Amino acid sequence: MRIGLIGTGRIGSFHAGMLSRHPSVDALVVTDTDPARAAAVAGRTGAVAVGSAAEVFEAGLDAVVIASATAAHAELIGRAARAGLPAFCEKPVALDLTGTLAALREAERAGSVLQLGFMRRFDAGYAAARAAVRSGALGRVHTVRTVTSDPEPPPAAYLPLSGGLYRDCLIHDFDMVRWVTGREVAQVYAAGSDRGPAMFRESGDVDTAAALLTLDDGTLATATATRCNGAGYDVRMELAGELDQIAVGLDERTPLTSAEPQGPGAPAKPWPGFLERFGPAYEAELDAFVRLVRGEAANPCDGREALHALRVAEACEVSRRERRPVELTEIPGA
Repeated sequence: MRIGLIGTGRIGSFHAGMLSRHPSVDALVVTDTDPARAAAVAGRTGAVAVGSAAEVFEAGLDAVVIASATAAHAELIGRAARAGLPAFCEKPVALDLTGTLAALREAERAGSVLQLGFMRRFDAGYAAARAAVRSGALGRVHTVRTVTSDPEPPPAAYLPLSGGLYRDCLIHDFDMVRWVTGREVAQVYAAGSDRGPAMFRESGDVDTAAALLTLDDGTLATATATRCNGAGYDVRMELAGELDQIAVGLDERTPLTSAEPQGPGAPAKPWPGFLERFGPAYEAELDAFVRLVRGEAANPCDGREALHALRVAEACEVSRRERRPVELTEIPGA
């Protein structure tokens, strides 16, 4: 199998390493807006570096992996669809609903395969939580809590390109609430704080956010996120039911210290970032894409699945801005 990779930044470089080791991948063609970065990745992985995305699409591919800057995702998805190539794309499809819907319609009209990068679906803890909910082990689930906390803010130049905290970070939590519980979000009420570094205020973003989600069966879920968690990278999910409660992401590296005299202390080696915490999930995600291209598996996260999570993020932005509850029926979905 011959695969093209567009974008060799932090996540693209990680994908290149995994794809170069995959037994079903015979050749890897990479490109980046920074040619030196693409050449360095090619040198480490045995890939061939080319000068542009156009050259990637001309390289006789079987599939393409899109890990470029978000602003280029929708155009590259469309190009893959027109070329008849299966595509894997890191989330999001686009920074707004209009661009997302246009790209999804083009892919659907072409009948092309599109898998979106929601790696938490491949994490062992989240998969176990989903199984526990679906088996009835928790009884009726009444409360869900999610946390996504980055250890430090991203570069200031990234913020205007990120789509904001709800679309960039919390979108993963929104996807997990849906995927683990099997329910849809019916209403959101969201708030955000920009009391951290000035760059958040200057970009119109927030550094910390919280959302109360009411699911379609009445279950309540809270989702919080921050860019300023100095203790380390903290991603967790808690589900409480009438019979039991469980937690995802609670291990010896969780950057959480108990205030109780006999409680656990600070971890010796807290999670530093998303690649370390979710490395196995990222590998499993791309392996699923390779198997999808080979016709050996179904699509684990198509474009419409990604759209559902984006609609929740959009509803949160409206709620934060207008300081009111927002029904998901207010957010376009077709």
